[in-house]
Amino acid sequence: MDVTRSVMLLPLLAVLALPACNAGGGGSVPAAPLERSTQADNTDPERIAGVGRRVCPAVQASYARCDALILRDATNGPAGWMPDDFQRAYNLPSSTRGAGAIVAIVDAYDNPNLASDLQTYRKEFGLGKARFTKFNQEGQIGNYPQPGKSWGLEEDLDVEMVSAICPKCTIYLIEANSEAPGDLEAAEAESVMLGAQVVSNSWGCAALGCLHGSYFDSSGVVYVASAGDNGYGTQEPAALDTVVAVGGTDLAKQGARYTESAWRWTGSGCAHSIPKPSWQHDGGCKSRTMSDVSAVARNVAEYDSYGYRGWFTVAGTSISSPLIGGVFALAGNATSLDEPEHFWMLSKKARAKDLHDIISGSNGTCRHRYLCKAGPGYDGPTGWGTPNGIGAF
Repeated sequence: MDVTRSVMLLPLLAVLALPACNAGGGGSVPAAPLERSTQADNTDPERIAGVGRRVCPAVQASYARCDALILRDATNGPAGWMPDDFQRAYNLPSSTRGAGAIVAIVDAYDNPNLASDLQTYRKEFGLGKARFTKFNQEGQIGNYPQPGKSWGLEEDLDVEMVSAICPKCTIYLIEANSEAPGDLEAAEAESVMLGAQVVSNSWGCAALGCLHGSYFDSSGVVYVASAGDNGYGTQEPAALDTVVAVGGTDLAKQGARYTESAWRWTGSGCAHSIPKPSWQHDGGCKSRTMSDVSAVARNVAEYDSYGYRGWFTVAGTSISSPLIGGVFALAGNATSLDEPEHFWMLSKKARAKDLHDIISGSNGTCRHRYLCKAGPGYDGPTGWGTPNGIGAF
């Protein structure tokens, strides 16, 4: 069935263009991570617009940046969308499925309070005890990277969102030494060695070619990645044709009915340096088009005690990616799916039954309107839609 999704209007500002794409496939790995700024990033459109402020500091285009924003600072308790909302909006069998599935999260730096933060989140929402283990990028339990307040918030968000969708899943967090591509790729490879069936990445680098695609192309593993929070434009790893690019939506509720539209700042578009996959058949882009599917990306409750001292409300496609990772784990088909091709090969009947088609909202302006404006069928900001059960996964 087609579901029209409506939300509050965000302030209209021009979308900042992403840095120009690099030619070629794999990027060179910088020798060492950049020194991280401790100053607030005041140049982001989200901060100017009052939509939120970025968590991770700006880095050069070939380095990764987490896709999380803070909407409202710490409160006495959770505010925003919570696990029950996700499960109801997407018609998910969260209480009965997911046992035995391993979802890996790849992030940078360490959050020393993560296990206790996850316990607090799960206790608040009655999700039970977590099956959770934290590793460094060499697969060791211990010898973790240096702590990082910004990426620490991202790590809490990621494991909490997988928990919200798939509380019975086993969750691994692999902490890369830094946001440098080589470190994140090492963590990516380690997640596969540890047996993950689903790997979620809530970060991206603006320079296409910054990552080597071979680290996101293991047989029997579904890779998902956030589409970005800059509005119209692409990033890696979401733009890779072996990765499910996850766009963001804005969720609303009237009575018992949930509705969605494209989130104003979700990434989407035509990844000009990445060849068009044979299975992708949209007519307005001769290269890889993103996104493939989407999920909630705004007004979500999170708990973090390391850097942000309690409950607060967040936004970003770094919410969407682990949510979709959890849906794949519930479905239990990750080892046999050819993703993201699978979504493009579904029949019209299957899409109508198993995905909510998002038909309103946009994330900027573009030559071919479907790449930046939601509408019936496929569109860039929300892909083929959001989950309606697990049938499409």
